[in-house]
Amino acid sequence: MTYHIVLSRPTDLPTIRRQATQGLNPRHSMAALADSLGATVHDGSGLEPSRFDRIIGALTRTKPLWWAIARKVRREMGPNDAIFCTGEDIGIPVAALCGGRRGAHVAIMAHYIDRPKGLLAIHAFRLRHKVALFFTVAEQQAEFLRRVLKDKAKVQFVWDQTDTQFFSPPATAAVNKRPVIMSVGLEQRDYGTLASATSDLDVDVRISGHSLDTRVITRAFPPTMPANMTRRFYPWPELQQLYQLADIVVVSLFPNNYAAGVQAFMEALASGKPVVVSGTAGLTPYFSGTTARVVPPGDAASMRESIVELLASPDIRATMGQEAVEVARHRFSLERYTSDLSRAIEGLRER
Repeated sequence: MTYHIVLSRPTDLPTIRRQATQGLNPRHSMAALADSLGATVHDGSGLEPSRFDRIIGALTRTKPLWWAIARKVRREMGPNDAIFCTGEDIGIPVAALCGGRRGAHVAIMAHYIDRPKGLLAIHAFRLRHKVALFFTVAEQQAEFLRRVLKDKAKVQFVWDQTDTQFFSPPATAAVNKRPVIMSVGLEQRDYGTLASATSDLDVDVRISGHSLDTRVITRAFPPTMPANMTRRFYPWPELQQLYQLADIVVVSLFPNNYAAGVQAFMEALASGKPVVVSGTAGLTPYFSGTTARVVPPGDAASMRESIVELLASPDIRATMGQEAVEVARHRFSLERYTSDLSRAIEGLRER
């Protein structure tokens, strides 16, 4: 059995790997998985979609490059090979063209598949028969797949990961002129609630979130940013420093049933920071075993109460930070994640 890892876009893993050794960015989990499995990585680099790719892309409202990648994998795979796809975006074309062909075993990491187009793809491309194993980092997505596929053995929940070597506690605690509240990301983010919770507090609210998509920005942020709230893009080293500087990390989310916000949550824990997080259905399993303050989505009063309580209690913040680091290292490490995936993918040969 030969192993293949399929990414949805060109990704310079060698450069990411080299820069990670220099402390310039986190390690990439797919580089680690490729090392563990001895896998070939397919990311579409240098591929030019054909007329067929463009036509089927238009018909299915998917990217032609994904079909070009899938055709390349089909040409290069051997009998009984295992193919791991990093998302349902690229996984569906790969499964459609490669699933079951020459005994291939296709595995897909499903992120947000419980929506109409995901359900349609499952039936239209007969994924129940063409996909050997679905992984997901969100229990709500796992429940959906178990229900639709009617085969629990084909669905495996795995904890998501972060690089706990890159995101780590500061050597010495930061001393800020006034408290720093930070937040990261744009996906399903509700910074309007965070603004309402903190606009009249004597704190600096710093957000790392940048997008050229005005619809994303409009939904995520309030019409007028409070005077104590700033937003900009933080490169990896600066983001690492911001986590270490922060007094509290807030992950403010709209209700959703996939794992939106999980990266910020895990990075904050790994950095040894107390976390206030919106209690969405998609993140629910991640709160277990942590001391994070979980508040209802959209509830500015509860968010404010938690922030004020933590700011007034440095001993509680310190204890939460220590416990957060232990949870992150035990549950959310890159090493644990790649070990879980490697073991499951290697096990496909027995199916």
